[in-house]
Amino acid sequence: MPLDALCLAAVRDELSARITGQKIEKVYQPERDVLIIKLRGGAGSCRLLISAGSGDMRVHLTESRLENPAAPPMFCMLLRKHLTGARIVGVTQPPSERILELVFDTWDDEGNCTEKRLIVELIGRMSNVILADSKGTIIDCLRRNSDETSEKRTLFPGCVYTSPAPQEGKTAALSITEDSWQQVFDARTGSASADKWLISTFYGLSPLICREISWRAYGDTEYQLSGISDGGASLRREFFSVLQAVSSGEAEPWIITGDDGTPRDFSFTRIMQYETALEVSKETSFSAMLDGYYTRASQIARVRQRASATTKTVRNARDRLVRKIAAQREELDRTTRRDSARECGDIIMANMHLMKKGQSLLTAPDFYAEEGAVREILLDPLKTPQQNAAKYYKEYTKSKNAEKFLTEQVRIGEHEMEYLESVLGAIELAEGERDLEEIRRELVQTGYIKAQKKSKEKPAATVPLKFASSSGFQILAGRNNSQNDKLTHKTAFKSDVWLHVQNIPGAHVIIVCGGAAPDDMTLREAAAIAAYYSSARKGGKAAVDYTQVKYVKKPPGGRPGMVIYTNQSTIIATLDEELVNRLKRNYPL
Repeated sequence: MPLDALCLAAVRDELSARITGQKIEKVYQPERDVLIIKLRGGAGSCRLLISAGSGDMRVHLTESRLENPAAPPMFCMLLRKHLTGARIVGVTQPPSERILELVFDTWDDEGNCTEKRLIVELIGRMSNVILADSKGTIIDCLRRNSDETSEKRTLFPGCVYTSPAPQEGKTAALSITEDSWQQVFDARTGSASADKWLISTFYGLSPLICREISWRAYGDTEYQLSGISDGGASLRREFFSVLQAVSSGEAEPWIITGDDGTPRDFSFTRIMQYETALEVSKETSFSAMLDGYYTRASQIARVRQRASATTKTVRNARDRLVRKIAAQREELDRTTRRDSARECGDIIMANMHLMKKGQSLLTAPDFYAEEGAVREILLDPLKTPQQNAAKYYKEYTKSKNAEKFLTEQVRIGEHEMEYLESVLGAIELAEGERDLEEIRRELVQTGYIKAQKKSKEKPAATVPLKFASSSGFQILAGRNNSQNDKLTHKTAFKSDVWLHVQNIPGAHVIIVCGGAAPDDMTLREAAAIAAYYSSARKGGKAAVDYTQVKYVKKPPGGRPGMVIYTNQSTIIATLDEELVNRLKRNYPL
């Protein structure tokens, strides 16, 4: 569901209690529509995420680490100038509006305390972030519009900020009284379902909440108004019951998930309309709920969008290779019938005294078949019997040599296929632009992408993912093939433990042992990391091999990330994202 005004009110209360009084330490803008404000204060440091994206607008505290661009955007620089060191003194929300205002105490150039406001409008495609001074004058906006681009209002530096106009023909849900509600209900016209009437009459409610009110009142999410016999008393009761949870501060964060564990929706009140079809569980906070629902999913979506061209290049190369290997195997299959050519040559040589020049067909006893069998052999009438026999012997020799060559080519092709699948797996697991850039550089080195004009700046290399096991062992995981190579063959010690999912592209995982043997818990946790950062991520369980690094070798001429290993043992790992995230948070030791 979108973050409606009621849910935003609950988020407002939670944020107000957590961040009021804290100072802004730094402002980041990792994406065009996303701001991260790092805060510090008596309650401990935290990071506030503001997203003005049309599909994922929200405000909440986050633990996710988003990758920042090399150079901060202009709006980010402006916010740093005006808000760094500012103290949050209030978090407000206009009634029933999807607008949140952060009020700051800042200091001007003369050292005087002054007020500034960061206004976050979470209104679909028109979502925006506006910085204004104490008089409401706009300092700047994330998205500007002027009289030429907007007929309703102007959002431009120097103009006075005005709130969006209320929705015409609708009443603010949080402002209506029970008597007024009854009057509106009694004055309704036309026939509609209860949820449709609620959403068309009041603003601040999401479709999910309107359906829930209808279900709680009448046991049907689409109950028709024409069937109501109690004058709307049940609908009114459930309507104000939902609003009371918000106004009294009793709202709770609930997440709705499908059978596969994928988040489907969220709410500030327990949703009962799905009964047993979907699972409803309570989260620890609204920030944790929104962070889990949006941040990781939107981060993955952005990376996938940026990786689309690279993914297409690799898939096209893989598809060409599939066709090439299929043709080679078909040709290889024909070479297995080469003995027939040698036999024809032998039969011609044995019956040469019976043949004449210009003959086009030889019918002779077949001493390679059962007794009494004959074989018809096509001849070239322009060749002598000896030349016809030599032609069949040459065909036999050619097929014999082709078998060796094609067998080697198919083997090389299959290894190249494994490599391309591993690259696709690395793209799938990429968490940011730096990860993608390393994969592109690897594809340039392997000849799949043309090298671009060299930049004078040396690209910043990413480091392996770092974890700490419950027992205190450091665990490292490669982000891509090049990093896997470096991690396994250069960084790790021979006595460290190496892990990888069986027969599936994925990260090389290293347990840094420091001369000690890892305990079973650490092995299981490292195996869970190896399974999570592999193409088996969407499954439930995965077989993970582990051995000491000294038994892991790079095959001669092998592509990046390709290894052969011995003396391995196998552990069945369970895919557990929560465990992996906890182990990541445990680092540094």
